[in-house]
Amino acid sequence: QVELVESGGGSVQAGGSLTLSCAVPSYRSRPNCMGWFRQAPGKEREAVATIERRGKTTYADSVKGRFTISQDNAKNTLDLQMNALKPADTAVYYCAAQFWWKRRGCTDIGDVDYWGKGTLITISS
Repeated sequence: QVELVESGGGSVQAGGSLTLSCAVPSYRSRPNCMGWFRQAPGKEREAVATIERRGKTTYADSVKGRFTISQDNAKNTLDLQMNALKPADTAVYYCAAQFWWKRRGCTDIGDVDYWGKGTLITISS
């Protein structure tokens, strides 16, 4: 089991910003792909943003232009800068990592090998 350590969750008013961070243990190799997923109450877990080791990124349509995913390859960390937050962004956000290659990208739950414990983001109107 690989522990992905998340930080940065919390509450903010609509229009505000938050940054999520995720750290991969230093003894692990770089993941093939990492991403942030979220799950709102009563809804399925969905990919928010992903980034491959080569740097290719994907974003859910609902967050394009507002969220930015980035990685620090030297530190094996992943960040998600979230701006212009909306109440619809309220969810538990999970860091995800793919270490064993399955296919290019990691936008599906089945692409993920390890998950973080999740951090709650609450956006009030």
